[in-house]
Amino acid sequence: MERGVQRWAVDISKWDPTPQDFSFVLSRLPLHHHTSITRFVRMEDRKRALVSRLLQYALVHEVLGIPYDEIVIKRTPEGKPYLEYGKVVMEFPNFNFNASHHGDYVAIASEPLCLVGLDIVSLVIPWKETVIDFIHNFSSYFSSLEWDNIVGAGTCDDILAEFYRYWCLKEAYVKAIGSGVSSGLEKVEFHHISWRNISVKIAGRAAIPEWRFWLSELGKGHLVSVARGHPRSATESYKRALKHAEFDEEEYHKGLHLPNVEFVFQTIEQLIQILCKDVYNIPRIQDASKLEEMADEHQHCNIVQEKA
Repeated sequence: MERGVQRWAVDISKWDPTPQDFSFVLSRLPLHHHTSITRFVRMEDRKRALVSRLLQYALVHEVLGIPYDEIVIKRTPEGKPYLEYGKVVMEFPNFNFNASHHGDYVAIASEPLCLVGLDIVSLVIPWKETVIDFIHNFSSYFSSLEWDNIVGAGTCDDILAEFYRYWCLKEAYVKAIGSGVSSGLEKVEFHHISWRNISVKIAGRAAIPEWRFWLSELGKGHLVSVARGHPRSATESYKRALKHAEFDEEEYHKGLHLPNVEFVFQTIEQLIQILCKDVYNIPRIQDASKLEEMADEHQHCNIVQEKA
């Protein structure tokens, strides 16, 4: 099952597309995603939304081998993306994924059996606020233990970093279970030893052994957290989207203790190559019309049309 454990990231600050470039990459996605991307006014937000969806399709195609035009990604009422696919991939009994973006990075993580949650944070605050004013806006989401650790961390930079470490982990957990961003964060309390051996308590209950967490630096002042846990913890709406929610203890613990892997950095060009493996040596995207001609020459790589 190890091949089902994937961690990919894209540094969108390195992609400065012309309007034609952006439109070309957007055309690689099914039409029903276009409005959810173009509704954003700022180009940075559009890039994050576009790359997030591109990562999802590329990863599913690469890992599961599902033809592009057979990939159907839907969302639960709470906004959790999931793969709808009729066939069971025996190697990955419960394949699921989660994407996140903040600041310069967009990333995705997948698991073959366990739930997976992912969150990225950029260690910044709105320019009109002080660190203390900023974090106090979110004080109700933390337990007294967490809050004491945050405000007692040291300098303002230390306090901000500690705040984001807890926030990043909380978001990864609630995203893994499918409850929606910021939903129920106040019930989730994290414990750690120097941010290793991380465990979680839910609503004051003892630490849950069915979960594992990782927190690391992604680069350029960004943190990333990954949560891995039991499918039975999923919300009811998300549980219905999963292939399986119950596993015997031996099978589940095999999934829980799979090695965590480092993030692999991808470019936009590499993601398009994954979706269209027969179009080789795609150059840096600068001339959208030229790339369109290349795609036309390889009509059997049909990554534009939606399945009828």
